[in-house]
Amino acid sequence: MEVEEVTLTWRDSKRYLWLLGLVAPGCALLPSTLVGLTGFRAFWWIGPIVVFAIIPLLDVAIGDEGNNPPDVVFAQLSADRYYRWCTYLFLPILFSGLLVAGYMWADGALSVVDKLGLTVTVGLVSGVGINAAHELGHRVEKHERWLARLALAQTGYGHFYVEHNRGHHVRVATPEDPASARFGESLYRFLPRSIVGGLRSAWHLEVQRLRRRKRSVLSQHNQILQAWSLSAIVFGLLIGLFGGVIVPYLALQALIAIVLLETVNYVEHYGLLRQRPDGRRYERTTVRHSWNSDRLVTNIFLFHLQRHSDHHANPQRRYQTLRSFDASPQLPFGYASMIVLAFVPPLWRRVMDRRVLAHYGGDVELANICPRRRTSVLARYPRPASRLLVAAGDRPHATPVTASPVRSGHRSRP
Repeated sequence: MEVEEVTLTWRDSKRYLWLLGLVAPGCALLPSTLVGLTGFRAFWWIGPIVVFAIIPLLDVAIGDEGNNPPDVVFAQLSADRYYRWCTYLFLPILFSGLLVAGYMWADGALSVVDKLGLTVTVGLVSGVGINAAHELGHRVEKHERWLARLALAQTGYGHFYVEHNRGHHVRVATPEDPASARFGESLYRFLPRSIVGGLRSAWHLEVQRLRRRKRSVLSQHNQILQAWSLSAIVFGLLIGLFGGVIVPYLALQALIAIVLLETVNYVEHYGLLRQRPDGRRYERTTVRHSWNSDRLVTNIFLFHLQRHSDHHANPQRRYQTLRSFDASPQLPFGYASMIVLAFVPPLWRRVMDRRVLAHYGGDVELANICPRRRTSVLARYPRPASRLLVAAGDRPHATPVTASPVRSGHRSRP
């Protein structure tokens, strides 16, 4: 009787707030309208204004959400198609914004500076679009997986669909994962390693899959080629409509989106490492292997991407069912603020390195250390005396945690 009562009376307090997630793709539609109404040309740059100024301020003002859905409503919440439509609707708004942007890029009356502002805005929207693709790409429904590839078409980053699901989720928080940032590694060294490494890994994984099925690599069955074909169609249609003049802006918006995505990857797993208790196999992925943030506003705009710890521990969960855990390492700010910090390496290290150390009880050797900086890192952060007493053959490792979600109303603190 108690279970039935909870199922019937529990309500998602964020249910209609999820529609605000559609504001992100809408940012690409707003500049031309706002500039036309006000004459204020700064609105071409509304994307970075919203992402890096308004959202961080709202995060600070509103704070953490701290509430988790009860386990007894998991099936009910997962099956509710309202939440799916919140992600489905993202796509027509996303491509409508790109279409309007193409028209404005081709407009000879618009200055280069204004076009650059619009390009940055569209690029940030495209990056958030990759997050929508991320949510859809984890689903078993075939149509949602195709929608994920379509959402990636605007950036030409379709191989992310393969690498993220079959590569990153398998190797996360290990030195073998190009998308897991290492302790002491700057964003500027991480970006080329993650971008190039992710592409190589995706192609290798897809070749392996096709060979197991005895299919040709260069065929319609190649999921990477399918995704790239969608990009070619989208870009080809836009160039056909508006001319080659838009090509530099199309390329730049895609690059901005890719950098945004990979910077988020940098933030999500910096310095975290799955241990090898038996000396061979890595421990299973738990909520301790991803950085978490429960800032309400950014979570709404990113469909709970910041509850990344639960996502990696339980990738089958849809965004509305993700939870916060006390055992997860906590970021001090939301993603937008952390992205800004990541672009200033000394500031990033000042904020994050001590949090990685605290997560591992002061033992930096338990972290995923950048190989080229390993000597200097170990010299700067010597192992605590308590760790030195342990025999070399019994080197301590992070104890697997059966994490408990935060209590309703609890606000996690960094």
